[in-house]
Amino acid sequence: MDRGRADRRCVDRRCVDGGYVTAEAAIVIPALVALLGMLLWGLGAVAVQTRCGDAARAGARAAARGESEAQVRSVASAAAPEGADVMVEREGSLFRVTVAAGAPGPGPLGMRVDGEAVAHAEGS
Repeated sequence: MDRGRADRRCVDRRCVDGGYVTAEAAIVIPALVALLGMLLWGLGAVAVQTRCGDAARAGARAAARGESEAQVRSVASAAAPEGADVMVEREGSLFRVTVAAGAPGPGPLGMRVDGEAVAHAEGS
């Protein structure tokens, strides 16, 4: 005898599954919610990393044009996510701008991401 048929009751041409769908949904729905949460966390981390890279490139371009370090930090901070750290280094005729910020996430999932850009000083 088929086990699926044994648990199925039919009354007045309507069949009842005996609660299997409810039990499966109770397991699958929390797993789908957790998966959605992880996907949203990953998307948020990638968005912050992209903004850090864009801010570093803007700062490196400003440094290459010969702007002061304070102006370079201002340009990079304007494009960076809230609360980001901006570091500017000069190595000969190269400027290295690094922007680091915290990615959103609960507890240990909140991590630091960064973006870095290097530009050659114009006229050097």
